[in-house]
Amino acid sequence: MKPNSKADTDLAVPVAPSRGRLRPLGLDEVRITGGFWARRRDVNATATLDHCRAWEERVGWTGNFRAPVAARRGREFADSDVYKLLEAMTWAGVGFDPVTEAIASAQEPDGYLNTAYGRPGQQPRYSDLEWGHELYCYGHLIQAGVAQIRTRGEGELAKVARRAADHVCATFGPGGIEGVCGHPEIETALVELFRATGEQRYLDQAALFIDRRGQGTLADGEFGRAYYQDDIPVRQATVLRGHAVRALYLASGAVDVAVETGDDELLAAVVRQWETTVARRTYLTGGMGSHHRDESFGDDFVLPPDRAYSETCAAVASVMLSWRLLLATGEPRFADLAERTLFNVVATSPSEDGRSFFYANTLHRRRRGTVPAADAVSPRAESSLRAPWFAVSCCPTNVARTLAVLPTCLASVDDHGIQLHQYADAEICVDGIALRVRTDYPSGGTVTVRIARSPDHPWTLSLRVPAWTEGATARLVDTDGSVRTVTPGTAAVTRVFRPGDEVRLELPVVPRWITPDPRVDAVRGTLAVQRGPLVYCAESVDLPDGRDVDAVRVDPTAEPVDGPDDTVVVPGELAVPDDRPWPFPPLDRSEVSAAEQRGIVLVPYNSWANRGPSTMRVWLPMTHP
Repeated sequence: MKPNSKADTDLAVPVAPSRGRLRPLGLDEVRITGGFWARRRDVNATATLDHCRAWEERVGWTGNFRAPVAARRGREFADSDVYKLLEAMTWAGVGFDPVTEAIASAQEPDGYLNTAYGRPGQQPRYSDLEWGHELYCYGHLIQAGVAQIRTRGEGELAKVARRAADHVCATFGPGGIEGVCGHPEIETALVELFRATGEQRYLDQAALFIDRRGQGTLADGEFGRAYYQDDIPVRQATVLRGHAVRALYLASGAVDVAVETGDDELLAAVVRQWETTVARRTYLTGGMGSHHRDESFGDDFVLPPDRAYSETCAAVASVMLSWRLLLATGEPRFADLAERTLFNVVATSPSEDGRSFFYANTLHRRRRGTVPAADAVSPRAESSLRAPWFAVSCCPTNVARTLAVLPTCLASVDDHGIQLHQYADAEICVDGIALRVRTDYPSGGTVTVRIARSPDHPWTLSLRVPAWTEGATARLVDTDGSVRTVTPGTAAVTRVFRPGDEVRLELPVVPRWITPDPRVDAVRGTLAVQRGPLVYCAESVDLPDGRDVDAVRVDPTAEPVDGPDDTVVVPGELAVPDDRPWPFPPLDRSEVSAAEQRGIVLVPYNSWANRGPSTMRVWLPMTHP
């Protein structure tokens, strides 16, 4: 196996660390061939990319690079969404050359590029670092440029990105503006450009931005400096706080800097923040951010399901962070959170046809939504159903670029062998080894790895045993029929493999009750259901007589069971409507509420709201709390 090295930076991957425990595999080394993620990626390639392109042209965001100042449209960060779409299309092998040409023509001679600032009649450059998003936009431009370098070589888009990065280093480097952007993003982009080009100044600038953060260089505002993580230096923070997307992007950039500079103290600080955030500020779905007003993390255990913001972009950023920590440390717990987040937030956002999206991902919808107009922009992130486009449409393009590179998150290599982290039908070819992975995951739990080609010396095949298998029995079966029980973590086989050999991981994908930490006040006295990595929910379209999910009570004394078509049936009842004049009566221990006993059908949370307006809830009250 090949260790990480500069020679690896030409891989078709969005993240290519030059050191670390594991090396990612490129799009030319891993191919998803079927199943859940193949369907999602096909919809992304055939529908979502073109949908986003058409909307960005319609609302004028691509036209901003050609338009005069007076005709500019969209928010101050609209440029970034064009760049994210360019990145997604580049990874998917789709050209968008006319827009690239327009972007190049809009770039100033010194490398400055932004359609909202710096031109006659606009605010001056960098006059609003708190809210202007100029450096944030550069970050997404640079990531699009890196995608071009790693897929097609350094074309015009990459040249534009490098000129912008050089401008940033000249303007914000030593002796320049001693500030940071109100929205982190450029940090991880600069590190990736360093990895792709070998230019040390990009890494140095990223490290400088990380060290400046938390020094109070940004003005205090309505939400405080914690909103943009400028209250505490990164190395001193113990938990992610403030605006969730900003916090997660910053943490990702800090990991990148730590890995490339060998800064173990900085890496340990981010790991500590990740651990506390997962233990205290993360929803069952993997979603992050419980405040609508400022799109931020709440305090510890403040996780109300009906007010979950759980922004799709925060889920994308969480996967970015978990993947970087996995590559740096090799610890499977980071892949566990990535899996939970991918299946239950990232996969929830787009509709089945890939042309409408959730921005926020509630865990409890109390009222039936209204179907948004197909030709209208939703003014609110809190859309009651998936909307075709938003006034702030960061999420659709973020999902698009994530699905475009998803194969690169399935597996990795190190000096000893190959590690499988996420499960899908796939073909993997690297370093003289060819694997064929077959599975119906997440519907089923059998993952079969067939060896198609192998060297004649021993190597190690490692498979992640998900954390959700805790308390159940998972097994690893080898070619000779030997069987061993495996526990959450990693199951490994080391030997000389021959073509035709098979290793089979058998995971107990059955529905299970999930209980909340009692400190999460908002869901005390309720249960949820998880089957494998999928969280389930009750949806009103599955209830009789137009009933809403507030009538559902589940019986914890019996187990949930599998139903048809990936549904789950739980024992429970539907409460008879009670028109009380006052909702808070005294406790009457002799009172037994009238209810209709029945099996309650639950569906995967990521599929909800695809059958029309409905009410929905993940955490279900118990009949006998």
